[in-house]
Amino acid sequence: MKQHQGIRSVERTFLCDACNRTFKELRHLKIHQRVHTGECRYCCDVCNKIFKLLKPLKVYQYVHTGDGPYPCDVCNNTFKQLEHLKIHQRIHTGECPYPCDVCNKTFSDRSNLMVHQLVHTRALA
Repeated sequence: MKQHQGIRSVERTFLCDACNRTFKELRHLKIHQRVHTGECRYCCDVCNKIFKLLKPLKVYQYVHTGDGPYPCDVCNNTFKQLEHLKIHQRIHTGECPYPCDVCNKTFSDRSNLMVHQLVHTRALA
């Protein structure tokens, strides 16, 4: 417990001259300063996480905004995964690619089909 309290009580004594942000450890300050020197080409401007490529950085930055990198063209909802956007778009297109084997009713996503199929299962029991 004392060790934990010691870690939590460390002051932020390392100051960035460029933006006045403070850090608990010198190594964190040095990593951060790469943002200002240009040494770090792809750094998150919120938390300074470093990326080798630009696209993963852009996707990662949505962690801080709560939005998703995949917007719907119709209603501007955003999604964190491309597959979720594709499922959502079926609302607008009316596409229902999952038919019930028993009654041929169609559904826009597999989970709704599975719930529906329970109706048939219960009817047989």
